Amino acid sequence: MIVNGRTEPRTAAAVTAIRDSGLPDADLRGIAADLGTAEGCAKMVQAVPEVDVLVNNVGIFEAKPFGEITDADWLHFFEVNVLSGVRLSRAYLPGMLSRNWGRILFISSESGLQIPVEMIQYGTTKTAQLAVARGLAEMTSGTAVTVNSILPGPTKSEGVADFVTGLASQQGKTAADVERDFFKHARPTSLLQRFESPDEIAALTAFIASPRASGVNGAALRVDGGVVRAIG
Repeated sequence: MIVNGRTEPRTAAAVTAIRDSGLPDADLRGIAADLGTAEGCAKMVQAVPEVDVLVNNVGIFEAKPFGEITDADWLHFFEVNVLSGVRLSRAYLPGMLSRNWGRILFISSESGLQIPVEMIQYGTTKTAQLAVARGLAEMTSGTAVTVNSILPGPTKSEGVADFVTGLASQQGKTAADVERDFFKHARPTSLLQRFESPDEIAALTAFIASPRASGVNGAALRVDGGVVRAIG
């Protein structure tokens, strides 16, 4: 398994964390590369020419009023959130098709279906991911290669946890207060009414990456805690 991070220390820490979680003998390799850039993607492909399972999980977010989102902001969001997956899929999909097995997953977001007013640029790129994934899935017709999207809801990633802690400090509240207010006002349709854990997203991702999910292709699979008020 290849573990990617933007810097050597972060990548090494992730590898250590996986080993310490109960997989001391796991076949792991860490590669530091900023996949939000063309150079980083090229570095990854050069180091690892073929993969069987590609999880496109590179992403950035920022709450910002629409009128303040500059052209440079828009381009940066597309570069990181969309083109990272485009570049890596372009490199790895042909090999999967020639071997007649593979998995490509895009970690998108419920924000791709319900664009959040506080970060329109983010939601738009997540919608674009869904389009890319579905288009790539069409290329796999009649093969054992699948391409799917995973749509998490608001998740307590490291970045979100830091954001919530900082906001709580600014407002003189606890992190729990900020979380409660967020779901009351910004995501009232959530059935969980809490941030999901990364493990909850990983569980669905691991299944879709497995041979058992051979019948799932071209899908946008929600693990959003019920935020999206729609059937299907």
